[in-house]
Amino acid sequence: MTTLTTAPLAPLLNGLFEEAATATSPAMSALSGDERMRLIGSKTEYLDLYGRLKDLWLPVSREAGALLYMLARSSRARTIVEFGTSFGISTLHLAAALRDNGGGRLITSEFEPSKLARARANLTAGGLIDLVEIREGDALETLSTDLPETIDLLFLDGAKALYRDILELVEDRLRPGALIVADNADLCPEYLARVRSPAAGYLSTPFEEDIELSMRT
Repeated sequence: MTTLTTAPLAPLLNGLFEEAATATSPAMSALSGDERMRLIGSKTEYLDLYGRLKDLWLPVSREAGALLYMLARSSRARTIVEFGTSFGISTLHLAAALRDNGGGRLITSEFEPSKLARARANLTAGGLIDLVEIREGDALETLSTDLPETIDLLFLDGAKALYRDILELVEDRLRPGALIVADNADLCPEYLARVRSPAAGYLSTPFEEDIELSMRT
């Protein structure tokens, strides 16, 4: 029995995944495919893009959530940093792992206030809010200060064009053996080039279709 598979978290997650699956975004539907891809790759217009996405959950899959939990548990993570809270589904998985590891600290960042409010409510309903520090604003600012001395796991699931920038913000805090999980990594070639370069200090491999799993050496 784990926090992830028992009440109150298990039924909460089931409901959240179902709700996420039915969410729509008229603002995004109005964009052409080319314009959407341009915004995803932009380092200057990401706030505009994710403002348009405020009605979409953009959650990890059930399988990716389980993977996050297992990686955090098996590495005995006590300090986790997350880029991109959204409505908190991935945050719930990571915080559940901290609970079952005996405690710890999860720092997560989200700039959309409505998403933060819902994420906070979800974490409270799941009984995990005490393990999580939610930072509101642009992660380039919120994750640039007051981080733990060592970070055991970094999860990247915010603006894709910023993955490398966020990695570089926290890089000197990643302990040897720290894990980095990047969702939709296929959309950020600059990030992939860094973690796949042997000289950069990582071992890295694609996992499933769009997840990159890396380890700090």
